[in-house]
Amino acid sequence: MSSPAAIAAKAVLTSIDLSGYDPVQSKLMDERCILVDEDDSALGAMDKKTCHLMENINKGLLHRAFSAFVFRPSDGKLLLQKRAPEKITFPNMWTNTCCSHPLDDFEAEKVEKDQLGVRVAASRKLEHELGIPQSQTPVDEFQYLTRIHYLAPSDGMWGEHEVDYILFITADVTVVPNENEICDHKYVDKAELQAMFEESGNSFTPWFKLIARDFLFGWWDELLARKGADGKVVAKSLSGIVDGSKVVKMV
Repeated sequence: MSSPAAIAAKAVLTSIDLSGYDPVQSKLMDERCILVDEDDSALGAMDKKTCHLMENINKGLLHRAFSAFVFRPSDGKLLLQKRAPEKITFPNMWTNTCCSHPLDDFEAEKVEKDQLGVRVAASRKLEHELGIPQSQTPVDEFQYLTRIHYLAPSDGMWGEHEVDYILFITADVTVVPNENEICDHKYVDKAELQAMFEESGNSFTPWFKLIARDFLFGWWDELLARKGADGKVVAKSLSGIVDGSKVVKMV
């Protein structure tokens, strides 16, 4: 029996005119996401616009994504970004360092062995959104932790329905923000992030809230506890801390 995601991948899907949105962000909606089923098996590809319309998500359409977390080695602080108002989905919201998609448009980002495709995509998008040179985020330095399956509406028309790979990396990075992508960024420690969550004026992306609620703070504690002899935190020290072989369903 076919899964909802597999059925949706073959269905007649809704589209929409993007002429009323920011032209740069509208063009990015032409990029092709990797469609997957609930077990993260690839089913084909579809443009971002189609993948992120709630009418299609409600049919079960599901795609692959990643959430990258960049920690500063010297003090273990996490780099956050605030999504720009030009963003079509989840604008003006704080979130983890970078959240995006491996694309069917690039062969290297379709490689599933050792999560290579999502690692390559993470390095590419950290440069695109935050101006971080890819030389500062080598793909081999990303520590994969797990995959989550979640669904989250944005504004009624748009939303997310993803199998999201969680990646940690520790690196000293140079940030030159792409202002069409992010409108603010900062480093925070655990207490500072918890205080941000408690401030009523702050909005956060739903995937970041889910990851923080169920995983982030515990893994962050472990990261800090496993400092090297030089006193620096190393994302690779978290290898094996969690069984990442299965998709964790959070919908």
